[in-house]
Amino acid sequence: MKKIVLVLFLLALGVAAGRAQESRQDISLSGTGVIEPFIASSTDVQVHSNYALGALLSYRFMLTPSSALEANYGITYQNTFTYIVGNTNRYSVLTRTQEISAAYVRSFTFKKFNPFIEGGPGALIFLPIRNSGTTNIDVKQQTSIGGMYGAGIAYEISPSFDIRAEYRGWVTKVPNFGLGSGSSTANLSTNKWFNIFVPTVGVAYHF
Repeated sequence: MKKIVLVLFLLALGVAAGRAQESRQDISLSGTGVIEPFIASSTDVQVHSNYALGALLSYRFMLTPSSALEANYGITYQNTFTYIVGNTNRYSVLTRTQEISAAYVRSFTFKKFNPFIEGGPGALIFLPIRNSGTTNIDVKQQTSIGGMYGAGIAYEISPSFDIRAEYRGWVTKVPNFGLGSGSSTANLSTNKWFNIFVPTVGVAYHF
């Protein structure tokens, strides 16, 4: 009887180890910082913004041991876009930003360290918050299509968990919140593109 129990126990350990080695999916939760650079444009509009803090939820499916497809959803708490038009008129828009993106991920293995690079398409949804921080009531929600790229490293702390740190970037058009050349109150169009910096640190679970 004891031998049977021992054999069953060893089989269970073997199955668990096999599953850990064959895990093809992971989900991660990360904290992010979103830093939009200063933009000056040919339309006499300047755009400043402060940084935002947020969270990013990611799901990866491994195609091979070194490549994967990834889906992301992110959201920031809030930050302020400040538009200066003609060096005289100033408009502030308190904003919450959502990210929906997909990416191809290529990873490399060096013992417990796993560097990776990724890139793919997605959308940023700029959601104006209508309170005293927004000085133009005509601003509207705006979705900008763009591309996401990134490079980072994962450190394996167990067969099921790793810690990830990544530099991510977003290339997308600078939003005007629906206030373009046809607006009767202000023209916030810059005809420029953002290269947004998004440092990210989080934890992933493999299953």
